[in-house]
Amino acid sequence: MTANCDLDAPDAASAGDGCARAWMDHNLRMTDILTVGTHNSYHQAISEPIMEMIRRAAPDSWGGLDYAHPPLTEQLDDGARALELDIYHDPEGGRYARPAGMTLTRQEISPDYIEAMSKPGLKVIHIQDIDFRSSVFTYVQGLQEIRAWSLAHPDHTPILLTMNTSDGKSRVPGGADGLPFDEAAYDVLDAEIASVFPPGAVITPDIVRGGAPSLREAILAKGWPTLGAARGKILIAVDEYGRHRDAYRRGRKSGEGCMCFVNSDEDAPDNAYYTLNKQSDGPRTAALVRAGFMVRTRADADTVEARSNDTARRDAAFLCGAQYVCTDYRRPDARFSDYQVRLPDGAIAVANPQRAPERCAGIAIEA
Repeated sequence: MTANCDLDAPDAASAGDGCARAWMDHNLRMTDILTVGTHNSYHQAISEPIMEMIRRAAPDSWGGLDYAHPPLTEQLDDGARALELDIYHDPEGGRYARPAGMTLTRQEISPDYIEAMSKPGLKVIHIQDIDFRSSVFTYVQGLQEIRAWSLAHPDHTPILLTMNTSDGKSRVPGGADGLPFDEAAYDVLDAEIASVFPPGAVITPDIVRGGAPSLREAILAKGWPTLGAARGKILIAVDEYGRHRDAYRRGRKSGEGCMCFVNSDEDAPDNAYYTLNKQSDGPRTAALVRAGFMVRTRADADTVEARSNDTARRDAAFLCGAQYVCTDYRRPDARFSDYQVRLPDGAIAVANPQRAPERCAGIAIEA
């Protein structure tokens, strides 16, 4: 079902011709964009022996894991402006270095993988032991790749980086259960970000809040930084709720000293960012975007849309104005269909249909 987002903004054909880059950078906020990124951006194809094991154990759901992405740099070169790196806590190193799925299927583990995964620090994994193949093994490695690309392209639209912080039990015998993401683990998360990105390179809650009493009050009074001030930078969000969100807050009411934003409640002091992935979230997304909040959503999930070439969810996501629309198909998977998620005319980012001034609606901000 396509959500009704009450779109009133004109398309690019009716927008004025005076929307120059300098004007947009000065007058638009970073919430005035619409761009496309990727979901589980690190994800590599599961080896066939492990996939066969998953097919036998989960015959109705294994297909949702059957996708892969190119390296992060290639995705950024191709225009992705949202990335996702899911992480596991590994303070001593080595906990996830020998995935049980490889042992059960009698496959050899790469020495490079074992070496990288044996070092202390956060590890990039989707599901430990079975769906662990990643284009970057450690969180710091992923951050370094993003930082290097950003430095080489200083005018880019702000990049959103999201993380799920996983600590569940292993799904196979002999596997490694996740360690709790407690306050100490989130201290490590912030420290690893700060080890790669110098002050000012990440748009933090402190930067957005400025002198306001809270993030929410800052958003409602003045909004996020201007597009010009946000170019060449990233913002980071911990995509969690409940105990994980509370642990990341570490008692801080409005993100004080934090590197990341959180999924907040609409009346909370740290209310600034939302991940809203359900198709039914469209009207809420549109209302939040118009009010000045940042929203990330998905255009597809579990390979369903690609297998049927169904664009309804993608089109609704664009219409509702979530600033970051994420997909597993920036480019089509030829095994399934021609389904892909890209903005018209090769644009990387355009003025947001729910927020942009009339003269700029639909016009490319980055091409």
